[in-house]
Amino acid sequence: MPAIQTVPLAGTIAPTLRNLGWDWAVEDVCQHYVAQEAVQLPEEQADALLEAADTLYDMLVQAVPDELPDDFLRRLAIPEILWDAVRHSWADDRHWHLYGRFDLAQTPDGPKLLEFNADTATSLPEAAVVQWASLVAAGLSEKDRQANGLFEGLQAQLTHWLELNDDLAPTLLLVYLPGSEEDATNCAVVAEAALAAGFELTHLCDADAMTVSVTGAERGAWAEVEPGQWQKFDFVFKLVPWEILAEEEPELTTDLTQLMQSRDVVVANPAYSLLFQSKAMLAWLWQEFPHHPLLLEASFEELAGHSVRKPVFGREGQNVTELHAGQPGQAVEGDFAQQPQVYQRYAVLPQDAQGRYYQAGVFWAGQACAIGYRRDTGFMTNLSEFVPHVLL
Repeated sequence: MPAIQTVPLAGTIAPTLRNLGWDWAVEDVCQHYVAQEAVQLPEEQADALLEAADTLYDMLVQAVPDELPDDFLRRLAIPEILWDAVRHSWADDRHWHLYGRFDLAQTPDGPKLLEFNADTATSLPEAAVVQWASLVAAGLSEKDRQANGLFEGLQAQLTHWLELNDDLAPTLLLVYLPGSEEDATNCAVVAEAALAAGFELTHLCDADAMTVSVTGAERGAWAEVEPGQWQKFDFVFKLVPWEILAEEEPELTTDLTQLMQSRDVVVANPAYSLLFQSKAMLAWLWQEFPHHPLLLEASFEELAGHSVRKPVFGREGQNVTELHAGQPGQAVEGDFAQQPQVYQRYAVLPQDAQGRYYQAGVFWAGQACAIGYRRDTGFMTNLSEFVPHVLL
């Protein structure tokens, strides 16, 4: 893989964002860790990344046994309280997978899957809006200068989700973890796309402000949209990971499952996205498609040689550990060390002249539709710098 080349991006993106009405994407939320330069990405490499994401998504679907046996769900460490929700959503196409983000390593042998953020992928504002605005500010605004159809992809997916569930009211509640400004900003992108897709009402709030009832006339998902004014929502988009919901809010999880089964509510991303989110799926894919050129060797058992160990539902790069013949190397501290672990062959990410590593993130929304980069001097985490790209 040739060294990563970048080009400076002069100018400030704030006026462009404000002119578009994206005030929430300015300054505090995104700009502090969005690079003032762009990766120079040859178009053939961009095409390879997009094609890899589409192929990998098809492989994931093929790898899941339709009947979702207990042993399979246990192997992927799916919490048992979610089994009904996972099976129900997998069997009913009206529970639509809106989007996810493939993290890929660009290697001399082509793109390789690191993991798939299938449930609650973030970086939506950076990828969909901020990186595009950075090119506009630098005078590089031609449509073909960037592989970035993320907003359009989200709109198309939300349109289809609405069409699949045309018996429900076009009302969408978007919830996020309390205290997370980043997640609220990501929800705002989805809300804008939903309005463009035909939803008549959207409302954002943290998860604690959502009320769920499974009894009587109040059955459904509710939120207070104005002081004293409560609204029922038939569609819910959540940036709360399913496995965290199951662990911390078991009663809410059970109630949501009941509401989904009775079609009082549909939830995205659907519960079956947790199958793809589980890093145990990396080992399962290797079993189903051994030595596939898009995969790194992965196993439920420790690998010989150079590898990484990952918690199956780790987040933000936490508790990822590099292993050299079983001996730990660099690692990221975190809260997921007690989870089941999966092992994956180590992949060296491409570097720039300053020795910084670059990881490609390819967004899938019905199809692969956008690329963004994270860079850091070591393992990628939620604090790694976001880098726009420009096509060559």
